[in-house]
Amino acid sequence: MTPPPAASLSAPPITDISVTKNTVTQKKSGGCGCSSNQSDAKPAIDDRLRERIEKHPCYSEEAHHHYARMHVAVAPACNIQCNYCNRKYDCANESRPGVVSELLTPEEAAHKVLVIAGKIPQMTVLGIAGPGDPLANPEKTFRTFELIADKAPDIKLCLSTNGLMLPDHVDKIKALNVDHVTITINMVDPEIGTKIYPWVHYRRRRYKGLEAARILHERQMEGLQALREADILCKVNSVMIPGINDDHLVEVDQVIRQNGAFLHNIMPLISAPEHGTYFGLNGQRGPTPKELKKLQDECADSNMKMMRHCRQCRADAVGLLGEDRSQEFTKEKFLEMPVEYSLEERQKVHAKIAVAREELQKEKVKAKQAEVIPSPKILVAVATKGGGLVNQHFGHAKEFMIYEVDASEAKFVGHRKIDHYCQGGYGEDASLDGIIKTIADCKAILVSKVGECPKSELKQAGLEVVEAYDVIENVARQFYDQHFASSTI
Repeated sequence: MTPPPAASLSAPPITDISVTKNTVTQKKSGGCGCSSNQSDAKPAIDDRLRERIEKHPCYSEEAHHHYARMHVAVAPACNIQCNYCNRKYDCANESRPGVVSELLTPEEAAHKVLVIAGKIPQMTVLGIAGPGDPLANPEKTFRTFELIADKAPDIKLCLSTNGLMLPDHVDKIKALNVDHVTITINMVDPEIGTKIYPWVHYRRRRYKGLEAARILHERQMEGLQALREADILCKVNSVMIPGINDDHLVEVDQVIRQNGAFLHNIMPLISAPEHGTYFGLNGQRGPTPKELKKLQDECADSNMKMMRHCRQCRADAVGLLGEDRSQEFTKEKFLEMPVEYSLEERQKVHAKIAVAREELQKEKVKAKQAEVIPSPKILVAVATKGGGLVNQHFGHAKEFMIYEVDASEAKFVGHRKIDHYCQGGYGEDASLDGIIKTIADCKAILVSKVGECPKSELKQAGLEVVEAYDVIENVARQFYDQHFASSTI
C-alpha cells in the first residue's frame, strides 16, 4: 500500500442543578452533542459538531494524528493549590502541566503564535493553560486571545482552567469566540477534595479544608452549566490518584456527563519526588497503565466520549501531541523570527491534510470487519510519528500508542511514554528493559524498522516484532489474523 501524504457564597442556588455532597444532577441535556440518556449508545456527532472538532487534536483522536497545537505561557498566577502540582517557570527538562521555560507578555505570545503558524501550518489550536490558571490572570489571557483573533482568525482558541472563576468569565469567553474550554474536575464529593486541594483563594479570602473543596466543587458545577448554556464545548480533565479518587472518578464521569460535558480525559497522576509536589514528596504513587485503562474502559461504557490520547502537555508545548518543539521557539529565538503567517498557504496545507485523512479513512474501513465477531482481544504497541501510520524506527520512539485488537477492529486505547532506546546511535540495555516492562502486556510491537539486537531481546521477552510502513489499523489487523491463525493467542 502507498501510504497517504503526509458569585458569592450566599448566592442563590444554581438554576437547574441540584448540588449535594456526592452528586449533581441535570434536568436537561446539553447542546454539546451529549445527553443524559443512560443507554450504551454513543451520541451521534452531527455535521456542525464534527466541523467544530475536526481540526482540534485534543477533542478529536483522529485529528491528533495530523494537526498540531501550541500553548502560550501568559498566566503565571493560580488561585488554588493542588497536591499534584508544582509550577516551574524556567524549566526546559520536565514534561508535565505547570512547567514552562519562559513567561510571555500577551504581545510576545501573539508574535510567537504568528511565527509558529507560518512555520508549522498544521498548527490549528492556540491554548492557554498556565503555568497557573488562565482565569486567575484574566487580563493577560483575554488580551492574548484578542491579539491572536485579530491577526489569525483561522486558529482555534481554547483555555484550560480549574473552574474556580469560570462562571464570572463565560460571557467574555463566548464573545471572544473561544469554542473549547477544559475544566479539571477531580471530585464531586468535597470530602475527597480535601485530600487533593489544601486551599483555594476566592473573593479575597483563603479557604482551607472542607469549605475550600465545597467552594471549588460548586463553582465548577456552575461553570460547567454556564458553558453548556453558552454552547461552548467542554472537556473535563480528571487526575487519577490511586487510593484517593480512583474509585470516585466513575461518579465524576456520571455527573459531568449528566451536565453537558463533551469529553472526559482521565489522566494518570504524575508523581515523582524530583518534581517537588506534595504527592511526589510523600510517596503517593500514580496508577499503572493497566489500572488506568480499566478505569477508562469502565467510564467509556457511558454515552460520553473518552479521551485517551492526552499527553499532559507543558504550558508552553508546541507541535503534534506527543512531540515538544518548544525549545525551537524560545523567546530569544522567536522574537528574532519574521512573521510568515499566510492564511492562504495554511489553507492549502489543510486541504492536503483533508485528502490524506480521506484516504486514511478508506484504509481504516477496509481493515474493519462489517460485523462484530466475538473474539479474544490483544494489545499491540505502535511506533508512529503521526499520520495514522506505522512509520517510526524503534530506536527513535519516545512513546508507543497502544491499540486493542480483535477479529473485528483495531481500536486506540492509550499511549505509554518510554525512554529513547537509541542514545547517540547506541542502544542502552537498561532502557530496553524499561521498554519491555512498559509494554509487557502487549502481544506485539509494530515499528517501521528495528535493529537485530533489540529485535532478538523483544522476541525473547514474548513480544512479536512487526516491521511495516502502513496504516496502523491495517498492520494491527493483519498481525491479529496471522497470530490467531497460528492458535497462539
